[in-house]
Amino acid sequence: MNRFQSLVGQPQAVELLQAALARGRIAPAYLFAGPEGVGKSLAARAFAESLLMGNLTAAEQTQLRQRFFAGNHPDLLLVEPSYLHQGKLFSPQEAEKEGLKRRAPPLIRIEQIREINQFLSRPPLESERGVIIIQESQTMNEGAANALLKTLEEPGRATLILLAPSVEALLPTLVSRCQRIPFYRLGDADLTQVLQRLGRQDILRQEELLTIAQGSPGIALTAAEHLQALPDSLRQSLLQPIPNPLAALNLAKQIDGNLDAEQQLWLVDYLQAAYWQSRRSAPLLRRLEKTRQALLAYVQPRLVWENTLLALTDPA
Repeated sequence: MNRFQSLVGQPQAVELLQAALARGRIAPAYLFAGPEGVGKSLAARAFAESLLMGNLTAAEQTQLRQRFFAGNHPDLLLVEPSYLHQGKLFSPQEAEKEGLKRRAPPLIRIEQIREINQFLSRPPLESERGVIIIQESQTMNEGAANALLKTLEEPGRATLILLAPSVEALLPTLVSRCQRIPFYRLGDADLTQVLQRLGRQDILRQEELLTIAQGSPGIALTAAEHLQALPDSLRQSLLQPIPNPLAALNLAKQIDGNLDAEQQLWLVDYLQAAYWQSRRSAPLLRRLEKTRQALLAYVQPRLVWENTLLALTDPA
């Protein structure tokens, strides 16, 4: 069974992972490094499934596959960035379901690294080894990164798979303990193939979304969702010249009141793509990049947008 057959445009990664499986030489930790939305998660799940089910019969694999993809295989632990609210951790999906106001991007926290250590403290129940997949590992705060470093030194009967946008996004000491598997942006033909397979040909007709995607099907799909959720009146106002400071302050208030932290970061990408197409202004893109950095630094969002939009006010 080729569990990697649905992974498009990543032949090097597939070759490296299949070779490791064929030789039975599995590293204690892997770093899947590459842009968001190009197949790292899909490859991690395929690799994890191979590790957990490789020696099972076809009938046994069929019984376990549903549990695996539901994330409740006893020897599989999925870790993703979380929000902290009233002392409790929430995944992005849980936070949205609970209606929590998210003012800052989610993080992988030291409590989650402790959960990994608890997972590693027991032997595998149904497989020869455990598998831990850490999504967006670049979001680890310093305490979590240092705790994970100690874990990587003695992972026991388990394999850790870290997903990150680049090697540089993680501490060098973490990177040095992982076997690196590179992932790349897809070419136009591969991107088209993936979107057509998913029935999203409509994205191929929206230049701003393709500009944001930059060869990433995942980013293209997320961008389409964010665009659909963005109030049309707000979008139209942002795409037109801002007539005066009062209008700029009003728009900043609308952005802060209607969009959470993730949506505001996406809006920066959207405005960069849209403004570049309409104005071809490098200083404008740099201004928006400062906006992104301020939002990531947890500066009060409304103040960030007020400063940005005042700077974009039409001087006429």
